[in-house]
This record gives sequence, C-alpha cells and structure tokens, in this order.
Amino acid sequence: MVKVVKFGGSSLASAEQFKKVSDIIHSDDSRRYVVPSAPGKRFPSDIKVTDMLYECYSLAAKGKNYKASLDAIKKRYYEIIHELGIDLSLENEFKIIETAFVGRSGRDYAASRGEYLNGIVLAKYLGFQFIDSAEVIFFDDYGNFDADSTNKALSEKLSHLDYAVIPGFYGSMPNDTIKTFSRGGSDITGSIVAKAVKADMYENWTDVSGVLIADPRIINNPKVISTITYKELRELSYMGATVLHEDAIFPVRKEGIPINIRNTNSPEDMGTMIVESTSKKSEYTITGIAGKRGFTAVSIEKDMMNAELGFGRRVLEEFEKNGISFEHMPSGIDTMSVFVNQEEFGRKEQEVLAGIHRNTHPDSIDIESDIALIAIVGRGMKSTRGTAGRIFSALAHAHVNVKMIDQGSSELNIIVGVEDADFEKAIAAIYDIFVTVQL
Repeated sequence: MVKVVKFGGSSLASAEQFKKVSDIIHSDDSRRYVVPSAPGKRFPSDIKVTDMLYECYSLAAKGKNYKASLDAIKKRYYEIIHELGIDLSLENEFKIIETAFVGRSGRDYAASRGEYLNGIVLAKYLGFQFIDSAEVIFFDDYGNFDADSTNKALSEKLSHLDYAVIPGFYGSMPNDTIKTFSRGGSDITGSIVAKAVKADMYENWTDVSGVLIADPRIINNPKVISTITYKELRELSYMGATVLHEDAIFPVRKEGIPINIRNTNSPEDMGTMIVESTSKKSEYTITGIAGKRGFTAVSIEKDMMNAELGFGRRVLEEFEKNGISFEHMPSGIDTMSVFVNQEEFGRKEQEVLAGIHRNTHPDSIDIESDIALIAIVGRGMKSTRGTAGRIFSALAHAHVNVKMIDQGSSELNIIVGVEDADFEKAIAAIYDIFVTVQL
C-alpha cells in the first residue's frame, strides 16, 4: 500500500509539531511521500511564515531595510532545527533568497520559500529524499498548471524513490520562474503527487479531526462527517467550507483515490473519508451545511417574459460584459432574479442596469443587497421525503425569512437565500433540525 501524506502549516509550526508528524509517518511504512506546508501559527497572535516572507520581500523589493524581517524568518527555522537536534545549515539557502528578494524575484518566489525550506528541514529530520517541486511540477507560459507534463516528470522521479519529501504550493514555469497555486495550494500538490504515484490513499493532515457538518465558529462542537463524496465536498467547498482546497479534488478524483482528512494533534481519530461514491448511508439526512454572505439579488420583471426568445441570454450578457459572474438564477413566468457578488456588482451597478434596460426593456428592476446564501448538501436527501419542508419549518420557527430557494437537479443540494443578519441563526436552525434533534 502507498500513501501520500500532506501536513498543513499548523502541523509543522514548531519542533513539537514536527515530532508529532514524524511519529505519524514512521508509525505506518506505507506513508512514503510527504508534502509539507510552510510553518503556520504556533499560537493565535503568531504570524505565518508565508506572511513573514511576503513582508520581507516587499521591503527588499522597495529598497527598504529588510534585515530584521529576514532575521525573524531565519530564527523561526533555526529554532525548529535546534530543538529537533539535527545537523543542518540553511545559510546558503538564505543567501540565495536574500539575493533574489533584492533582485525583485516576485511574490510567488517569496511565498514559495516557506514550503521549500520546510521541506529541506523535514526531509533531513525524517531521513527522506528532498525533491524541489520546481523540478517536477510545471505551469505553462500563461501560468496555468500543466497536468500532463507534471504527471510524467513526477511519476518518473518518484518511481526511483521509496521515500521522499516534495514541498507543497509551488512549481515552475518554462522560463524557470517560480509559480504558486492559490493560497492553501499545498493541498493541490498532495493530490498531484498522489495521482503521480498511483497512491492507494491521500492523507491530508490538519488541525481538525475531519470535515465538520457546519462551521465551528457558528455551531458549538459540530459533528464530524465520517464519509463524504467528492461531489458533496465540491458543493460545500464552493460555499465556504475550507478544510480542503477545492481544486485538490480533481487530480485524485479521476484516479479514484480516496482522501482521508486527519488531525495531527489527535492521530487516533479516523477523520473524514472523501470518496468518489459510496454505499454507506449518511448518519444524518444531510451531509453538511455551508454558506457565504455578501450577495445582491437583481430581479427583473416583464410581462410575457417567458415568450420572449433570448430574454435571459440578453440579461446575462450585461453581467458578462462587466466581468460579473452570477451565482444563481431562479425565475418565474414574468420574473427572473440574478444573484451576484455584492462587491463586484457594486462597482459596475449602473452600467449593468443601463445595459439591461437598453437590451430587454423590462417593466421594472428591483435590487436587494445584504443577502446570504446557504447550501444544505447531502446524498441522503434524494431518498428522504420532506427535506425541503423540514428546512423551511426550521427557518420559520427561528423567524428567518427565506429570500430564495434553488434545488439542483441532482437533488444533492438545496440552496436558500436569507438576510445577512440571519445567516448564523439560519445555519443553527438547520443544524438543529437535522442533527441535534436526532442525537
């Protein structure tokens, strides 16, 4: 059995955490390929190393005094090295980084050094081979991830190595410029490595014991989801659930490789299994709840709208022209509503409205802002009667007014729109009716 294991920033924030990681890896011989993040926060008021690198680079690129900032970064790494008792110097690496910063090497290069240095330290501590991700993970000239070239190079490189550390978050472009994934992209690297080695499992170790049914900042001690499908997780990730980077799903999904979300601080917990499909029934009717604030509803009304060919297309064209994508579009016979990001729409509001008036001649346009969208997701909803009714009942009991409802054709999710002010109250009400009541 072959496992790829990725450890997040909180799992590698200090020497103490490194020791936990080492114990986890060495407790299972199948954990052969390790993807580390940069050191995260050691305590709530601490600063992540990636943010320290951004600050240091900004100072150096502007010709300002960056020495103290660079020394602080060095101190973080040398504290870890000293406490682990390993014989390792990073001075040559820091000299290269300093020269590159002064030469304005770019923010992507700066950000990537956190993972790069942490990979060197972890490889030394574990006794594994270190692989620079810039040599095996590739982006094209436009900065798009090159999956085919990467898979070929990575598969070839790792086929000769039984154990290796491959830093997360970055790769290289054809001109050797360092390019990073979006923030949290080490999850993606882990998924790419898992695909390349045809792993039996991709373990993603973090500071929570799996994917939670709801946001713990809203629900006190929410239940952990034991098994979730890729489709369900995709829906929850899109609506704000942040345990796993949403783009990390695609490489392993194509290969049928399951992902196991585990807790570095509680390795005995089984965590959450993320799979392509499963015969296992959800413990509850719903699998999870997630949501986002800050939407605007643009409602267009016109008599006989349904008989006017191309009406909806002409409306959406005005949003497209102004670079605004829509989230949802419920409609009726004479009305249609377009839900869009409030901040994006606000910058182009009058241009969009003028365009809609000019091209569709509506009877009226109504705008309502400060709307939150909440997704209730679950494969169990399809076979359970009255799910939508229970949602509405719970919201009505909590005195929450529903602004919109949208159910996908797959019956995998139901999305409701509520006032921003009712966001947390609505999530609590839905969680209670489906989870707390059944406990």
